[in-house]
Amino acid sequence: MLFQSQTPKKALSFIDITAIIIGIVIGAGIFETPALVAANAGSSQVAMLTWLLGGGISLIGALCYAELATTYPHAGGNYHYLMRAFGKKVAFLFAWTRMSVIQTGSIALLAFVFGDYASQLWPLGSYSSSLYGVLAITIFTGLNLVGTQQGKQIQNYLAIAIVFGLLLVVVGGLIFAVPPDETVPAEPLSRNFGLAMVFVLLSYGGWHEAAYVSAEIHNPKRDLARSLFWSLGIITALYLFINAAYIRGLGLSALVDSKAVAADLMRNAFGQLGVAFISTLVVIAALSSLNGTIITGARTNYALGKDFSLFTGLGRWQPYSNTPTNALLVQGAISVALVLLGTLTRNGFETMVNYTAPTFWFFFLLTTISLLVLRVREPSAQRTFQVPFYPLTPILFSLICGYLLYSSLVFTNVGALVGVIVAIAGVPLLLWSERSSRS
Repeated sequence: MLFQSQTPKKALSFIDITAIIIGIVIGAGIFETPALVAANAGSSQVAMLTWLLGGGISLIGALCYAELATTYPHAGGNYHYLMRAFGKKVAFLFAWTRMSVIQTGSIALLAFVFGDYASQLWPLGSYSSSLYGVLAITIFTGLNLVGTQQGKQIQNYLAIAIVFGLLLVVVGGLIFAVPPDETVPAEPLSRNFGLAMVFVLLSYGGWHEAAYVSAEIHNPKRDLARSLFWSLGIITALYLFINAAYIRGLGLSALVDSKAVAADLMRNAFGQLGVAFISTLVVIAALSSLNGTIITGARTNYALGKDFSLFTGLGRWQPYSNTPTNALLVQGAISVALVLLGTLTRNGFETMVNYTAPTFWFFFLLTTISLLVLRVREPSAQRTFQVPFYPLTPILFSLICGYLLYSSLVFTNVGALVGVIVAIAGVPLLLWSERSSRS
């Protein structure tokens, strides 16, 4: 029988999870946001401080997620925590939003980044970025349909390539780049520390995806928390070094004005050969994030199909490949549709950022609150890892999530409204699902 097994197998090690987190987090952000952060920080010192704080804030969130994921290892991740804390209705709306907005929008966003930089190396015509994006989604969805083993090995190799590539950029900026002559005073920069942090935390985003593969880790109670801390430590160090390289190699004024900061730095250090190198590195980084996001994304769709009859087809786990086959296919189809939507707006990357941000931070906030709820509701649950300084730590992170929810609504445009509307469309689907279950 084709679907004789309906549960995930233990196939991921500490190294695999660490590679997945690094690969997802170090995507397009570090090549896009440093100029925006510097422009809003107002000085080199404040800019570096924001990147350090970004790592600290991410660690606070990781502490909360480590307790949830080790206490309740489940393929649904946030979906499972919201189900236990707030019930099926909230969990359904989260799973629907993740499937139609958050995860698929992130996949489409990364596909556009890949397409933009791949087009610099080998253009395919007027719609080159979109064609590359659709091709990447199709290929990496297919690879993960073949099996988790293949997907995780690719992720490990891509993560290693990203780390070594970023280290070369750091070396180029700190050693080989010629520092600019800044004897002439630059115009003073405006300071908007809150907005700078919004861009920084966008670049750190993605570490929480480890929760969605917690049921597939050989020893989740030991390895999940370790992988979160190690990966965030590595990422924070890389971000600090690479921003120091940007500031030294370009100067703050040129960094703020740059439209392709990494390419400008590598041009300074190594000429056009450096530009070709950084374009290749961004392609690798985008593919790594894309693959990692595909791996984790379909798990919530699978959990949705297991619990709601309206989406039964998504709740099938293929034992031979150890993957949620139908969930991967649906995720890929929606992601391709969003690439087409971004193509129509002629601003794919920005459209997808606006589309995903408000709903992402809303459910991030609810998930953090679920930790507080479950501590009260299920006090006897075995918690091998407990968040330190409880309840101050989850309360602090909830306040941070609330601020970022506010910022994502204030600083984004109509794309955010479209994402919210699509999320609200889950309400009639929920009512239909409940009616079908009663019938």
